[in-house]
Amino acid sequence: MAARLSEDDLIARFFAPGAAPEGLGLRDDAALLAGAPGDLVLTTDALVAGVHFFADDPPDAIARKALRVNLSDLAAKGAEPVGFLLALALPTDWTEDWLAAFANGLAEDATAYACPLFGGDTVKTAGPLMVSITALGRIETGRMARRDGARPGDLLYVSGTIGDAALGLSLRLGAPALEAGLEVESRRFLLDRYLLPQPRCGLAPAMRRFAQGGMDVSDGFVGDLTKMLRVSGVTARIDLGLLPLSPAARAALSIDRALIETLATGGDDYEILAAVGQNEAADFERSAAAAGIKVSRVGTVAAGEGAPEFVGPSGRALAFTRGSFSHF
Repeated sequence: MAARLSEDDLIARFFAPGAAPEGLGLRDDAALLAGAPGDLVLTTDALVAGVHFFADDPPDAIARKALRVNLSDLAAKGAEPVGFLLALALPTDWTEDWLAAFANGLAEDATAYACPLFGGDTVKTAGPLMVSITALGRIETGRMARRDGARPGDLLYVSGTIGDAALGLSLRLGAPALEAGLEVESRRFLLDRYLLPQPRCGLAPAMRRFAQGGMDVSDGFVGDLTKMLRVSGVTARIDLGLLPLSPAARAALSIDRALIETLATGGDDYEILAAVGQNEAADFERSAAAAGIKVSRVGTVAAGEGAPEFVGPSGRALAFTRGSFSHF
């Protein structure tokens, strides 16, 4: 039996040939629509119960996550939020209390992130709950940090910390060693990082001013980095000893060193990956610091094609059994 197509291959084969130029070959996390003033950046993400969240998660948290994952894409492109559209497929057992809590959480985040609801659609489904949001952002013409913008010599940065949400998911699914070995506050931190992403909207100005390439880390650091390098036609050398880890993640790694693969390839980080020219690196770091967002340099883009080289703290090359989460 032939192997199933990956998500990227599926899109490239069936949908990219019919996409408009504004779709950027369907190789990015957003589309780019020229307008006045500036350009309009559009992105969409669908979340399904049992795949992206647990069906018994708090309804307000489900709503917030659905909006925030889209805000993360806009931030990675350097765009400022304008508004969003909502498509909601409700299973037959929904209740008014559930929907009220969902709507309240969505409205609070829409206000907090200055991204109002423009409209959408609500339908019934015999399947699981599905939430799809299409977010719109505005950016100066020609300033979007495209996924195919990385160039040889660029420095690679990532925001925040990596791997927390993947560890939080492990805890949700049952991880006896982590349950027993981590302190209560560490477990709470990791669970919250899975439940509620923290989109780095404050990094958007630095992305549009100084980054040549960018995307958000949603499916796993290793896999998403590989995607950006592939469409940019370059490779890279990554020092995993520089990968930013939270104290909770470091504590988990001290319990089981094999968790480095979970940290590096697990999804739901919603941090930002940026390729920045060496002459702009200092300004990028200063701009991020002024916004209160930590960025860490993890490697350098190199000429050539093929998988990036990952090395551990000892300088030894590391390989992973998988690069990232995949739907297919």
